[in-house]
Amino acid sequence: MGALGAAAAQSILGASFVVSRNILDYPTLIGQAVRYVLATALFVLIAWFSARRSLPKMPVLQIPTLKELFQLIGISISGLVGFNIVLLAALRHGDAPAVGTIVGATPLVLAIAGPLMIGQRPAVRVLGGAALVVAGVAAVEGGGYIDGIGLVFALLTLLGEVLFSLFAVPLLDRFGPLGVSLWTCALAVPMLGILAVASGEPSRLRPPTGTEVLSFAYLGLFLTVVAFLLWYSGLHRLGAATAGMFIGLVPVVSLAVGVAFDGVQPSPMRIAGAVVVGI
Repeated sequence: MGALGAAAAQSILGASFVVSRNILDYPTLIGQAVRYVLATALFVLIAWFSARRSLPKMPVLQIPTLKELFQLIGISISGLVGFNIVLLAALRHGDAPAVGTIVGATPLVLAIAGPLMIGQRPAVRVLGGAALVVAGVAAVEGGGYIDGIGLVFALLTLLGEVLFSLFAVPLLDRFGPLGVSLWTCALAVPMLGILAVASGEPSRLRPPTGTEVLSFAYLGLFLTVVAFLLWYSGLHRLGAATAGMFIGLVPVVSLAVGVAFDGVQPSPMRIAGAVVVGI
């Protein structure tokens, strides 16, 4: 179930790009805050239901210690709030394929950093698999142009992607996938709210269109609630090194969605890259 959960979570992320295009004209920070408010509410309902039913795999929400609170804030900053900010900044200074190629190195970084974080040596087999995945991702993404500033932001995006998983590993035993997901989403809301006010987004606030409402509902329910629970469940079972390889599915699924919805004709190189990721 761990492998299936990790694969499903990253597949949902890869398929979400077609939905995310529908909210590009809505104030970014406010839109993300709405997404995480919705997700937090749904996590609270799940926690209440699991407490009523005494479900062992969905522990009742625990109150974090000060150290754990800082770790949870680290996940929110690196993987939820900061990730989106530096990703957009990177895309302003480089092509999406170039940024995607750099962020696509995440499986290899996790294959090295994951074991080191718990005092173990990286496994040669896992390192080889992660390197193969990264090579496939590079072929799927296809490279592209990026300037020096964009490279810095792309590397920060890579760091945010890595820390989103690494910071969660020591918390999953006590909080479980549900608790980590709930706390990180809840902590992200005030951060996004403060940043939105500081950037002047409230002056551009408007009622969302019907398409935007449906898109935010999808992003809040599937990309956040379902994908977070699946990813952290897979991460808990497999560890960061092995689970990280499934991040390579993101560009592959995104390519498949582009073929299905936009009529994109993938090049032989991109098809070969997808096959390599599959291997």
